[in-house]
Amino acid sequence: MEKTAVLLVNLGTPEAADTQSVRRYLAQFLSDPRVIDLPHWKWLPILHGIILRVRPRRSAKLYKLIWTEEGSPLILHGGH
Repeated sequence: MEKTAVLLVNLGTPEAADTQSVRRYLAQFLSDPRVIDLPHWKWLPILHGIILRVRPRRSAKLYKLIWTEEGSPLILHGGH
């Protein structure tokens, strides 16, 4: 019988739940070739031309829903 496993990994968090911090985090995270398996010459125009113009604002709103007074729950509960 074949088994399937799921691995959940925290690869970081923005410094704050605002658009600018989320943009910095996403730019760093999504520029990592271990995260996105495309040649940089193909991926970077998509990242900088589309994703980093749209996604940070949306993601910041979602981060604000889980952010605590102490900061990111990923740092507080996941170790850093």
